[in-house]
Amino acid sequence: MGDYFDGYAIFAALAVIGGALVGGGLAANRLLRPALPTAEKLTTYECGVDPVGDHWAQSYVRYYVFAYLYVVFAVDAVFLFPWATVFSAPGFGGTTLGEMFVFLGFLAAGLLYAGRKGVLSWV
Repeated sequence: MGDYFDGYAIFAALAVIGGALVGGGLAANRLLRPALPTAEKLTTYECGVDPVGDHWAQSYVRYYVFAYLYVVFAVDAVFLFPWATVFSAPGFGGTTLGEMFVFLGFLAAGLLYAGRKGVLSWV
């Protein structure tokens, strides 16, 4: 039974050592950094632009949908490259071609649905 828990002991020791390294780094940062807060340093930082106006700003959900559609098609590209290498292997041609058309059909149906809902119009 002792051999069984040896793996957990090694993991626990590495977790403690990792936590000590992170904690030591944060403590060294706290001790070595200068602490000179000024009014300018305590203002809200917005990518180098001075914050103006009210703190509440609404953003359109449509921008998130564009980002989501980009992620979907980026994942599509990730699946297309391995498919192209398997497609060239002997014996997998017809099967992989059919699977990829099914996969691309699902993506096309999603794109068609998004287009009919008006999500793809920019304004």
